[in-house]
Amino acid sequence: MLIPNADRATIEPVKLRDDLLSSTHPIARFKARFFVALGFTADRWAELAEALRIHHLTQDAEPAPATVHGQKYTIRAILNGPTGQAATVVSVWFIPTRSDVPRFVTAYPGDGLWVSILSTSSC
Repeated sequence: MLIPNADRATIEPVKLRDDLLSSTHPIARFKARFFVALGFTADRWAELAEALRIHHLTQDAEPAPATVHGQKYTIRAILNGPTGQAATVVSVWFIPTRSDVPRFVTAYPGDGLWVSILSTSSC
């Protein structure tokens, strides 16, 4: 199943620019290396947002059990980067209880293949 209202999903720039693509973020800097190897950079964060919309929000999502706070969805799909590299990425989305608009939570490498991407990149 697709995430309900995926066409209206929000992706906060700070989540991409200052978290996933930040080489100085205390936790996310390890994810940043992965995404940079695919060709995504903090100064061009909108490219990652667009890729998530095209390559993830059009794919089937796995819903988690609903909570009083809302519904979480996980998508595991290939993400194509500007460098031509592609890798499996897991993206997480959340629809709060009093809303019908999905919002981006996070993304991370989806399998062990990212190790080979990092080892062949110039990061």
